[in-house]
Amino acid sequence: MSPVSRARKKTPQPATPSVNGLFKDVLRDFSAVAAEPGPFDVELLASEVLGQWWDLTIEGEPEGGEQLGLELIAFAQRKITPGAAALLAALKVLAETDEERTAAAEALAVVLSRGIPEPEWAGEVGRVTVGEIWRTGDVYGDESSLLCTFSRGDATLGLLALLDFTELGRVRDLVVIDEPHEVLAEMRTQITDDGELVVLEKVEPADAHRLLLDGIAATDGMDEPDVGEDYTRFHAVAMAWLRALPEPSAGRGVEEWPDARRDAIVDEFLAEISFADVEAARSVARLLVDHGCRTEPADPLRVGPEKLARFLESLLGGEYEVEDEDLVPPVVLAWASWAAGRGGLSEVASAALVEDVKEYLAEYLSDEDESEEDEVSDYLDGTESAEEVLGVVERRRFAVPELSTVIGDEELTDLDPSDPEQRRMLVIGGHPEYHESLANDEFDGADGLRLALETSVVDQLWEDSPEEVWVAAQKLIEKGLTREEVLGELVAVLEGQLEEAEDEDRLDYDLEGYREALTAVE
Repeated sequence: MSPVSRARKKTPQPATPSVNGLFKDVLRDFSAVAAEPGPFDVELLASEVLGQWWDLTIEGEPEGGEQLGLELIAFAQRKITPGAAALLAALKVLAETDEERTAAAEALAVVLSRGIPEPEWAGEVGRVTVGEIWRTGDVYGDESSLLCTFSRGDATLGLLALLDFTELGRVRDLVVIDEPHEVLAEMRTQITDDGELVVLEKVEPADAHRLLLDGIAATDGMDEPDVGEDYTRFHAVAMAWLRALPEPSAGRGVEEWPDARRDAIVDEFLAEISFADVEAARSVARLLVDHGCRTEPADPLRVGPEKLARFLESLLGGEYEVEDEDLVPPVVLAWASWAAGRGGLSEVASAALVEDVKEYLAEYLSDEDESEEDEVSDYLDGTESAEEVLGVVERRRFAVPELSTVIGDEELTDLDPSDPEQRRMLVIGGHPEYHESLANDEFDGADGLRLALETSVVDQLWEDSPEEVWVAAQKLIEKGLTREEVLGELVAVLEGQLEEAEDEDRLDYDLEGYREALTAVE
C-alpha cells in the first residue's frame, strides 16, 4: 500500500507491559489529549489503543481484546480524572463492540456525575464529513486501493484500504493518511504511466461503504488473517468513520451458483476450445469455476493473474484434486484467454495476463515435480489466441516430448525446441542406435535418410505445416499407436513422395501428393 511514508506515525509502546502499567499509560496519553482538544487526534489515539488488544500478550499471558477493553473502561471509571473522561468519551464511540460502547457510556456518566467536565470535543467524535472517494487498481480487478477522504472543519484525513478480491474482497491493510491529496496525485500518475493495466475511478459513498464493510468482515472472520502492520492500529477508527457513509442499497446479496449454472459455464468454455480428453479437461474447468465461486462469489468468472495464481497454489496445497495433472497447464492457460475475452479485457491486458499465467504455470510445474523440464512456455511464442493455445501445446509436445537428451557420452539439457538445430539434436537423441555411426562420420544411406525424414516430420509438426501432418497423426493416435509408431507411419508417407533433389542435403517431395497421401491415412 502506498504511501506508508505519509501514514500517521505510530506511538512507541512497551513490549510486554503489565495490565495496570498499560492502563496508566493510556490514561496519561488521554490526559494530554484532553488538554489540547482535537477530535481527529482523539479518534486516532483511541483506535491505536484498541489495536493493541489484538493478539496482545500481557506479562506472558494472552488476553482477549474485548475483555481488556472492558477492564480498561472499569479502570478509567475508578480514576475520576479528565484523562479518564477523555478516554471514556472516545471509547463510547470508537470501541469495537456494542457491549464496550455501552459500558464506556455508563462509565463516562459516573465520571461526569462526580464533577469532572465533559471534554469540549466529545460531541464531535465519530462525526465526519465524507469527501471524495477514489479507487485504483489493476485492470483485472485482483486488487485495488480505496481512498476515502473525511473532513472536520479545516482538517482532512484519508483512509486508504487495500482490497484483495482473490479472497472474498477482504481488506489486507488500513492506513490513515495525513495528506490524501498527495496519494490521489500518485494514483493519477499510475494511470499516466501504465493506463493499459491500471484503472482509476470515482466511487459512490454507498458503494465504498459496502466494499469496506464486506472487506473488513471477511478479514475479521479469518482465523489467522494475513494483514499489514497498520490494519489493527486503524481498524477502530475505520469502523467509526464507516458509519458516516450512507448505507449500501438493499438487495445486493451475493447469488449462490447452483451446480447446473456452474456446469453450463464449463460447457460454454468447452464448446469454444476442444480437448482430446474432454472429461478430464471438464474436471479442471469445473474446479476453476468452483474456485471462483468460493473466493469471489460476487464475480466468480472474473479472471486475473493473482486469482489464477491462487488457484494453482490451492492445487499444490491439496485443496483441490484433479483427474489428470497434465491437463492443468493447457486448461488454465486456455481458460485465462477465454475468460479474458469473455470479460471484455483489452488485447494488451489479455496478452499480459497470458504471459503472467505462463510464468505461474512454469512455477507450478516446477513445484509439482522438480524433474519436470518441459515448461508450457517453451511450447508457445505468445501469439496464440485462446482457441489456439491448447492445440499448439498438445501438437508441439507430441513433436518434442522432451527438452533434454543424451548423445553418446554428452548430456544436453534445457534445449530450446523452437530452434530447428536443437530440435534435430532431440531427434538424434531418441535414436541411440545411430550415435556411434554419427560420432565416426559413418552415418549415411538408409539410416541417414530415416533420421532426416523423421527430423523433417518433427519440424512439420512443430510448425503445423502442412496441417495434414498433425491431422494424420491424431488419427493414428486414436487407433492406439505409440508416438514412435505414429512417427514411423508419417515418415513412410513422406518417403513415398520423395523426388530426386539437386542438393543431396535437402529433401524434395511432391507437396500436393504428400498432402493427399496424409489425408488418406486411416
